[in-house]
Amino acid sequence: MLFVSDNNQEFAALKTRPATMADVGKLAGVSPMTVSRALRPDTSVSTKTREKIEKAAKELGYLIDSNAAGFASRRTGFVAVTIPSINNANFADTLRGLTDGLKQSGLQVLLGYTNYDVAEEERLVEQLLKRRPEAIVVTGGNHTPHCRALLQNAGIPVLEIWDDPADPVDTVIGFSNAGACALIVEHLVAQGHTRIGFLGSDETRDRRGKDRHLGFVEALERHGLVSDRTIFSAIAPSSMREGAACATQLLDRWPDTQAIMCVSDLVAFGAMSQCQRRGLKVPQDIAICGFGAYDLSEFAVPAITTIDVGAGQIGATTAQTVLDRLMGNTPNPSRILLTPKVIVRESSAS
Repeated sequence: MLFVSDNNQEFAALKTRPATMADVGKLAGVSPMTVSRALRPDTSVSTKTREKIEKAAKELGYLIDSNAAGFASRRTGFVAVTIPSINNANFADTLRGLTDGLKQSGLQVLLGYTNYDVAEEERLVEQLLKRRPEAIVVTGGNHTPHCRALLQNAGIPVLEIWDDPADPVDTVIGFSNAGACALIVEHLVAQGHTRIGFLGSDETRDRRGKDRHLGFVEALERHGLVSDRTIFSAIAPSSMREGAACATQLLDRWPDTQAIMCVSDLVAFGAMSQCQRRGLKVPQDIAICGFGAYDLSEFAVPAITTIDVGAGQIGATTAQTVLDRLMGNTPNPSRILLTPKVIVRESSAS
C-alpha cells in the first residue's frame, strides 16, 4: 500500500508492521520529536502543525503507545482489578459498578482472573504492578506473603473488596461474610428450625465461603444448636451440580434435616431441585436458603431466600474511593463496610 504526502511525494510503503512515530512524522513533514511533543496533553506545538500530525496519524492508523505516554506523563490511566471468577453474577455486578464509576474520569480497568487461587493472584498482582496502574483493587483479604508484600510496597492505593480482613493492606470496601451468613441462621431459627445443615465449597480455595461457614457455626452455637450438619464440595466455586450432589449427601446422612443454608444461590438452587426430586416439599418439608441475591434465586420456583450484599454498590463505592484517593480527598487507609440484608422468599417462609 502506498501513502502520498501533502507535497505529492511518494511515501514509503508500510508492510505488515504497525505505523510508527517516524512514519507519521514523514507523512506530516515534521520530525519524530515534533510528533512526540504534539501528542502530549501539554504540547507547545502549534495548532496547525498538531492538526497536520493528527491527520497523518489517522491516515496511517497510528495508535499512541499508552505505555510510552504513561512514562512521559507518569500516568498510565488504568486501574488494575483482580476477581476470582468471570462467570459469577455478583462479581460481574461489582465490575460493572466499578467500570461505570470510573468512566467519566477516563480511567480504564485492566482485569485479572484468579480462579480462587492465591498463587495465581500473586502472579497476576506482580504482572499488573509492573504496568504501573494508578491503583489496584483485589477481591478478598487473603493473600500469599509475597503478594501481600507486593501490595504493601506498591506505592499506589490498594483496595481489598468483598471482605473484611482483620489486618488489611490499605483500604477495605466490603462486608463481613460471617456476619451475613449469621443473619440467615437467625432467620431460620426464628422460623422454628433447629436441625440446620450447611452446604459449602472447597474452603482451601474459597476464603469467603469459609467465613460464611464460620458465621453459620457461630450463630448456631449461640443458640445452643449443633452445627455439624455440613457437606463441602471438592471444588470452588460450587455450582448447581455440586449443590444437588451435596444435598444428597447431607440428606442421606441426616434425613431429619429441617433447613439447609447454602454458600451461594447456585448451590441453593441445585440443593432445592434435588430435594424436590426426592419428593420433599420446599419449604413445608425443608427450608432452603442461598447467598448472593442472584436473579436465579428470585425467579426459581419457589423463590429462594437469600442474602443481598450489594455487589453493584461495592463496585460503585470502590470507584468513588479510587477517585477520591487519587485526588487526595480520602484518608489513607479507610474501612468502608456495607450492611448485607436478608431477602426472605418462599423457600423458607413458614
